[in-house]
Amino acid sequence: MIIALIVGGVLIIALVAMYFSYNNREVALRKEAEAQRGKIESVYDTMWKTLKQEAGVTDEYRKTFEKIYPELIAGRYSGGNNELFKMIQEQNPTFDTRLYDKLMQSIEVQRSLFASAQQRMLDIIRVRETLLESMPSKWFISNRSVIEYEVITSDATAEVVKSRRENDIELFS
Repeated sequence: MIIALIVGGVLIIALVAMYFSYNNREVALRKEAEAQRGKIESVYDTMWKTLKQEAGVTDEYRKTFEKIYPELIAGRYSGGNNELFKMIQEQNPTFDTRLYDKLMQSIEVQRSLFASAQQRMLDIIRVRETLLESMPSKWFISNRSVIEYEVITSDATAEVVKSRRENDIELFS
C-alpha cells in the first residue's frame, strides 16, 4: 500500500511537472513568435530606408558627376594647341563605381537579413507545431491557438508558387 502511494505520488508529480514544462515551452514559443513579428517589421523598415538612402547618395553622385565632368573637360582643353595630345597625356576624372558596388552589397545583405528574419519566424512556428503534435507534449498543452503568419513575398513569387512554373529567367529584360 505504501509503495503504491509512493509510486502514485511520484507519477502525479511527474505529470504535473510535464504539464508545466510543456505549457511553459509553448508560451515561450508563442512570445518568441510575437517578438519575431516585430523584428521582421523592423528589419524590413531598416532594409528599405538603408537602400533608399544609399541609392539616393549614388544617384546624387551620378548627377553631380554628369554636371561637372563636361565643365572640367571643357575648361582643360579649350583654346589651346595640342588638345588631343593633352587629353591623351593627362589623367582625366573618372566616374567612381564604388558607390554602386556598396549599394549592391547593401542590397544583398539587407535582403538576406530580411529573409533570415522570416525564416526564423517559420522555424518558431514549426517548433511550436511539432510540440503541439508530438507525444507526450500534445496531451498537456492547453493553448492550441494557431500562430498566424504569412510570408512577405512578391507578386512574381506568389504567381510562381500558384502556377508551379518559373520561366522568366531573363534578369535584364
